[in-house]
Amino acid sequence: MDIKGRARQLKKDIPAVFLALGKKETPWYAKALALLTVGYALSPIDLIPDFIPVLGYLDDIILLPLMTALTIRLIPEEVVEQCRKEADEIWKNGRPKKWYYGIPVVLIWVLIVLLTIHAFI
Repeated sequence: MDIKGRARQLKKDIPAVFLALGKKETPWYAKALALLTVGYALSPIDLIPDFIPVLGYLDDIILLPLMTALTIRLIPEEVVEQCRKEADEIWKNGRPKKWYYGIPVVLIWVLIVLLTIHAFI
């Protein structure tokens, strides 16, 4: 598979990994890694900041695909396929309209800001 094909597959696999979080067939350790993977994918903070030349994009090019691939390997194959189909159905008309999926990310950032402010006061 070429690089563009892998990038397209990654865009499909991250929503599938998110959907696998809600499946009871997904083992707990796969759910834990899936939570980290989806959280990292949605987080505006990278392990290596993007403004650092070359290195800044390595996490997006290497780390996120590795985390996603490892998570998918830990999830039973039939669950992954079902989640991919569900993700395709949800995303077929563009982005999902369910804006509230972003609430956990916003809450985490609010907590970080509040804790930072509290540390300096």
